[in-house]
Amino acid sequence: MILNDILSQKRKDIEELKRRFPLARLQSVVEHKPPAEHRSFFKAISPNKGIHIICELKKASPSEGVLREDFQPLRLASQLEYAGACAISVLTEPHYFKGRPSYLKTVRQVTKIPLLRKDFILESYQLYETCVLEADAFLLIAAILTDQELHHLIKLGTSLGMDALVEIHTEEDLKKAVQSGAKIIGINNRDLKTLSTDADRAKKLIPHIPKGIPIIVESGIYNSDQILEYTSLGVHSFLVGTHLMKAPDVVEAVQSLLRTNAKWK
Repeated sequence: MILNDILSQKRKDIEELKRRFPLARLQSVVEHKPPAEHRSFFKAISPNKGIHIICELKKASPSEGVLREDFQPLRLASQLEYAGACAISVLTEPHYFKGRPSYLKTVRQVTKIPLLRKDFILESYQLYETCVLEADAFLLIAAILTDQELHHLIKLGTSLGMDALVEIHTEEDLKKAVQSGAKIIGINNRDLKTLSTDADRAKKLIPHIPKGIPIIVESGIYNSDQILEYTSLGVHSFLVGTHLMKAPDVVEAVQSLLRTNAKWK
């Protein structure tokens, strides 16, 4: 299963990073680094401000291979912000998504909106690294973490000044996320095992999420009609990656999704 391969490689990467740059040294960097400009991911997806599109920068994916040959993260980030993105999700996983951790700092230099680190975060070391990379938020996948790990990582990330987006796929994931203190929940329509997408996944889970917790629908979003259908269920925030990265004109692709605001009102 591809997920097992990704996690196995990720653990190897973490051990190599620790060998080159030990945890104590990384913690010292965090402790002494000047505070970065605060960009609240939570506020950016506040549900009382219309439709929110979190645009994802990713060159490739395990399900579709390379999505964009001319992948220029700085140019794309500027275009996505101009088009109306409320935040940018930055893939930093190098082996299967062709991302780089360094993209976070470089993209931050050309944008003013919050940045979400999208990766397979398994332990504290990665959150200290995420803080050094100046991300405003980070993804935690409930299915690959124990209850204790999820709770600890949410708490640690919050103490470092970042927001945690907790991704769920099942009701069991949802229960774990809520009990662990998740403040933002993302429902991924993509099956982690088969990599196929199912729009009904989010529709089934949305009614079970406690009121007051912002919801983000992830994967399988291609048009404004889909977004309009989700808004009828009370969801206003969407993370879109593949559709945008495959679009010849990313500005038009984002703005066509945001036209849902006109239909919705």
